[in-house]
Amino acid sequence: MVLKVFFPSCCSSAESGILIGRWISEQNSAVILAVVHFPFIPVQVKHYLSEVQRVTKVSVSVLGSWSHSKQQKEGSLSEFLEDLGTIFSREPWIQISKEGDSKFWSCSTLQKHSKNPKEEEVILVYYDQRKVMLSHLHPPLDTATSTDHKAEDASKLSAIFDTVAKSKILFMTDRYDDGPIKLTHWQSDGVEASIIVELMKQASVPVCMLLTFLLSLISGVCRSRVLKFWPLSFLWSKLSTCEQLGHRLQHLQVISSNKKAQNQTQLMRKANIFVSLLIDVALGMLLMSWLYRKNRIGHLADTLIPVADHVAEELQDLLQWLMGAPAGLKMNRALDQVLGRFFLYHIHLWISYIHLMSPFIEMILWYVGLSACLGLTVALCILSDIIALLTFHIYCFYVYGARLYCLKIYGLSSLWRLFRGKKWNVLRQRVDSCSYDLDQLFIGTLLFTILLFLLPTTALYYLVFTLLRLLVVIVQGLIHLLVDLIDSLPLYSIILRLCRSYRLAAGVKFRVLEQQDGKPLRLLMQVSHL
Repeated sequence: MVLKVFFPSCCSSAESGILIGRWISEQNSAVILAVVHFPFIPVQVKHYLSEVQRVTKVSVSVLGSWSHSKQQKEGSLSEFLEDLGTIFSREPWIQISKEGDSKFWSCSTLQKHSKNPKEEEVILVYYDQRKVMLSHLHPPLDTATSTDHKAEDASKLSAIFDTVAKSKILFMTDRYDDGPIKLTHWQSDGVEASIIVELMKQASVPVCMLLTFLLSLISGVCRSRVLKFWPLSFLWSKLSTCEQLGHRLQHLQVISSNKKAQNQTQLMRKANIFVSLLIDVALGMLLMSWLYRKNRIGHLADTLIPVADHVAEELQDLLQWLMGAPAGLKMNRALDQVLGRFFLYHIHLWISYIHLMSPFIEMILWYVGLSACLGLTVALCILSDIIALLTFHIYCFYVYGARLYCLKIYGLSSLWRLFRGKKWNVLRQRVDSCSYDLDQLFIGTLLFTILLFLLPTTALYYLVFTLLRLLVVIVQGLIHLLVDLIDSLPLYSIILRLCRSYRLAAGVKFRVLEQQDGKPLRLLMQVSHL
């Protein structure tokens, strides 16, 4: 059976000593957690491991010896490391040391008390202990879990993550402690590298409680999709033999299927919504402070009327251009004059409406500015509504032009069917044959000719007003796009992805480092991201 040894990469530069970790007999695997340096007293080591096992409920024990490359030439040290297997009575006894000038470490097993010792095939898997500890790929730390669930979980790779996660107290001891035991692990340089971080953690408890309460309120609004992952047992089946690993683990990527990953995804979405709300409100407060500083609302109200007058003058000039010979086109003068005067009258009504509202514009803008305290998106939506009100005449022009153009197109299509001896059957919703008399054909010909010659004038007005309406819609669309960007941008996930990508873990993948005949297969276990 293949022996799988999970070795933390942070212990590669550790001094010689003994390896402590957990032996998983169901999987024939050893999870190395730390290295105990010389000198030490075996009784103190056993007492320390018993205390760790009592607190963490993890069967932590001495699994083997570790030999640093600088001390490998000393024969007495190698013999002493082998004799430690008798003191701690561990079968099999794992020995890890460096192979000369190689950048990899050799791994072998020693079985002194076995009657039929067999040389086991060894797979040495390197893993980043810090990322595995903080990736939350392990199952929830529930002490009330049933034995059936534990037996089922023991056959999965999540047992490795569970072992590292539950051994948190083991990583609280660093090299600066005055205790009799010196350890090397991912936090051996200091717990979180600074006591200020620990003080901030203690002070942030009320803030975390408030955030939890707010996230629980948002959870009713947020609907998250349940992610389905491949089971880790699929990966573990690939670790059964050394031959299969050599061919299939080069680009093998497996995604976790435990409930912890799903809960993490749901919490991540709620955190994204909460961070978006905070940034939205913060930007809104900045906008409100900018508007009410130095009487900018008064200046904005004073600028709004001249801008409206300028827009009205430009529209009047455009209509005067259309009532003449636009781009050298010969238009129907009678219809052109009727449409031009009709739209000029609407511009006159709109200017009168704006000047009638001018005494109240500053007060309206003052109250609208207060809405920015609810968020920048609220202010942007109100701005979009204000633009719709200020360009209401352009919308009316577009509706009138579109309706007139559609009526002419509909009339031309009906008269064209009359020429072909057909008509539209309203009851059956189809075109049927029909016979017309001479008077009907004569009137239809006159109407078709009139509508056909009036169509270019109507189409030109429709085209111009459609372009104006399209310009307003583009401006409102940009505003709505900005609102959607603020509301839906996953800022928390992006920051977490840039700073601590392993917190967005979705599974693991293995990469083959070295594979040679007669030597252990060396793999690198990496945490893949969501």
